[in-house]
Amino acid sequence: MDMELNSKYLIQKPDQGGCPPKLRVREIQLFERDVTLRLPFRFGVVTVTQAPQAFVRCHIQLADGREGWGSSAELMIPKWFDKSPALSNEDNFDQLRRALHLYRDAILTNGMQTAFGHYTSLYQEHLDAAAGKALNPLAASFGPALIDRAVMDGLCRIENISFASSVQANRAGIHPEVLLAEFNAFDMSAFLGALAPSQTIHARHTIGMVDPLTRDDQAPEDRLDDGLPESLEEVIETYGCRYFKIKVGGDLHADMQRLAQIAAVLDRSPMPYQATLDGNEQYENVDGVIELLEAMRAAPGLKRMMGSILLIEQPIRRSQALAHDVTALAGYFPVIIDESDAELASFPAARARGYSGVSSKNCKGFYKSLINLARCNLWSEQDGKAYFMSGEDLTCQAGIAVQQDLALVALLGLGHVERNGHHYVTGMAGADADEQARFLAAHPDLYRRVGGQVCTHIENGIMSIGSLQCTGFGVAAEPDWQAMQIMALAH
Repeated sequence: MDMELNSKYLIQKPDQGGCPPKLRVREIQLFERDVTLRLPFRFGVVTVTQAPQAFVRCHIQLADGREGWGSSAELMIPKWFDKSPALSNEDNFDQLRRALHLYRDAILTNGMQTAFGHYTSLYQEHLDAAAGKALNPLAASFGPALIDRAVMDGLCRIENISFASSVQANRAGIHPEVLLAEFNAFDMSAFLGALAPSQTIHARHTIGMVDPLTRDDQAPEDRLDDGLPESLEEVIETYGCRYFKIKVGGDLHADMQRLAQIAAVLDRSPMPYQATLDGNEQYENVDGVIELLEAMRAAPGLKRMMGSILLIEQPIRRSQALAHDVTALAGYFPVIIDESDAELASFPAARARGYSGVSSKNCKGFYKSLINLARCNLWSEQDGKAYFMSGEDLTCQAGIAVQQDLALVALLGLGHVERNGHHYVTGMAGADADEQARFLAAHPDLYRRVGGQVCTHIENGIMSIGSLQCTGFGVAAEPDWQAMQIMALAH
């Protein structure tokens, strides 16, 4: 659709701010650390019990000679970026390693650019190179997502400002019209300057498909009793969560049984709750999802749950998601894309099919989240209906990964975000005591000690995140780089 000239962010005069600095990427170090889950996490077709976490350390130099280091981290989850049954979990891990190596090699020879200029100048080149290595666009995006974030962290540290302040001043030089003509008349700098980071955010708890719902669901010998909640009822008692993400598997009978059991736990509380329904790409088209919703609507025990649902997340498998119109499904609840948000063109294609929302995940790239948020603003004015962004998790781990994702969603203005890494992993497990102590000291509002481990702190369902407005991309502590394994490709 053509942009209507009625946005408050239409360009009316040249940007009067300072020019964003250009920088060269001098060195990128890639590491990983094994993470073992305290509880198995099932989503879609896989149950995960362990996965490596990728770490990036990036040395940049500005045109004026100033230089510094930035970092990023993200868990490498199998069977999400590429769900091909022909690939093993190890194959999936190596796909993500390859995406990082490909983008590292490209950006190291990309000369002097703004931070966003590196992203735009390499965008298509990286997708093409990744396709040549049999990486789909979603898997390919893992490389730029982490390395661009580390570059941004380094820029913030050199300029001694927070991520939010840097974005507000557009120090990265974010001008999406370089790639996207739809932004030709849009003042991105004014849009970014109007963003304001929140100091708190609600944690939306993920109810995994094999998670125990009550303490009685677990045999005594299966209990961890590690000081952290294990069942859904314990999560509610311990954290006070009021937002939930409920996963369904595409089997109507099994899903209805599971939803009834979940509702029985959630409905015990007199406090209102809100939920999102995650279809995990388990449906061929909208018919199966509508069948589920109609069955839920007819079930007396699910009345309160039906009234709580905010959105439906990616129910149709990615190969078909943008080929089917979802307008009929959107008549029940707004529908968002998640796994199908693989390229910059994905959200506009989804809009044309009746989707009204898109997920923000740091593993897909923070530039994409900012661009898609701007689209939501534009399209809501153009279409007279609400387009929106939802914050989703990919088991972000305590430390760099969860802090950078929280710093992003706080700036996006989201009131709640799916968080699950703190539930399936014992805090900063894998990090030594000194590293954990550094993160706790730097971010005492976000963490607490449980049984000797530094864990995410959630009270009354809320995470306090004011300390993330520190110099850098939400992180004021350093991990123990020397203790990590250097990332290498399997083949």
